[in-house]
Amino acid sequence: MTKVAVLTSGGDSPGMNAAIRAVVRTGIYYGMEMFGIMRGYNGMLEDDIFPMNSRSVANIIQRGGTILKTARSKEFFTYEGRQKAVANLEKRGINGVVVIGGDGSFTGALKLSTEFNIPCIGLPGTIDKDLYGTDFTIGFDTAVNTAVEAIDKIRDTADAHDRLFIVEVMGRHAGYIALHSGISTGAENILIPEAETNIEEVIASLSEKEKRKKLVNLIVVAEGDEFGGANQIAKIVKERLPHLDTRVSILGHIQRGGSPSAMDRLIASRMGYHAIESLMEGRHNVMVGVLNNEIAYTPLEIAIREKQSISSDWLRIVKILAS
Repeated sequence: MTKVAVLTSGGDSPGMNAAIRAVVRTGIYYGMEMFGIMRGYNGMLEDDIFPMNSRSVANIIQRGGTILKTARSKEFFTYEGRQKAVANLEKRGINGVVVIGGDGSFTGALKLSTEFNIPCIGLPGTIDKDLYGTDFTIGFDTAVNTAVEAIDKIRDTADAHDRLFIVEVMGRHAGYIALHSGISTGAENILIPEAETNIEEVIASLSEKEKRKKLVNLIVVAEGDEFGGANQIAKIVKERLPHLDTRVSILGHIQRGGSPSAMDRLIASRMGYHAIESLMEGRHNVMVGVLNNEIAYTPLEIAIREKQSISSDWLRIVKILAS
């Protein structure tokens, strides 16, 4: 392994820069030539590839977003597009690629490796924590902390006005941000895609709390909840309990930005280091993850195909602590 490129793809997440830094500096330490690819697979197609050195990644570990930018590429998901992208790698002699992103990004990496025999390593860069084979993904901890800080502030307003706030957090297919931020902020209800939403239970819970003169309530909803998010839940609540002062707050993309937490910087640095180690050891086409605080390697195909499941224990904890 002599020349390695790194790219970020899909949605950005805090800690991607820390991962880029670790990949580049570890590769240089072992005598490799390192390259950055701008805007993910788009940059690979458009030959937007440049050499990187230690100074290229100086003073970025604390920055959110990604210095390599990110984009989604429809052309890359055609065989002709991938041929064009691979030609750009081959003319530089690049013989390894580190892909930082989610399952869509890993699908592209798997295509590169199976069709053109290019060794690829995936690093789980997504705030959703929805990849199989790792307890944490790069950016998840920061996103949860951002949501918790916002929800804590919303609770102050809810308390001042005796209101019900329905707060929507990101998570189209995964409810981990809602689950972790909801428990951390004492939400009365947490609605996630992985569990069926019993709207009658939600209404009954709010009615029961109203009888107990508990007028300050928080419901945290993942955007991918089966009812379609916070606005739809609020509509039902207002129809059934019109006397409740109900407000909606959608946190949106603030959860993706900001300086990464210490935990995300550490995870990203550790994973980036092991990405290069894996390529050197001949361990290819795997995702580097962390399971039980140990580095774990999951074949890209399995990381893409399998889905994380939320333990029923968590759902029981939510129900008991909110009672």
